[in-house]
Amino acid sequence: MATCKAICVVYSNNSIVGTLTLTSSEGSTSIHGTLSGLTPGKHGLSICVAGDLSQGGNSCGPIFNPFGKTHGAPTDENRMAGDLGNVEIGENGSGVVNIPDNALVQLLGPHSVIGRSIVVYAGEDDLGRGGHENSGTTGNAGPRIAAGVIGLVV
Repeated sequence: MATCKAICVVYSNNSIVGTLTLTSSEGSTSIHGTLSGLTPGKHGLSICVAGDLSQGGNSCGPIFNPFGKTHGAPTDENRMAGDLGNVEIGENGSGVVNIPDNALVQLLGPHSVIGRSIVVYAGEDDLGRGGHENSGTTGNAGPRIAAGVIGLVV
């Protein structure tokens, strides 16, 4: 299988806060990059259904979930395809995204994430385990503070 790449430039308040690269090979996709200009601590990440940034992350729709699963950690067998977990932002406002092997995120085919969005949340994603009414759908990570559209690299 050939390697396929995509890029997602993440914006917050019309400023670039990071660039994420998605690389698909052998039926699995890795996501790597950096985010900056964010408050220190853990921030939830997800792939959402729409690439509409007209209202920032608020217009990106729900978390991408083509298989009708509940919210979970990226390592859980039962999780939404768009569940990416958390990124740790350091005291300097920067953090590294390193998701090495995600078989549910596909760049090609009927469940492709091309044209969809990656969203950054204000708070930590509880990975569906927090017991809050939003834990099973969004991870109760709070407001969406940054987002970018996933575009194919040719």
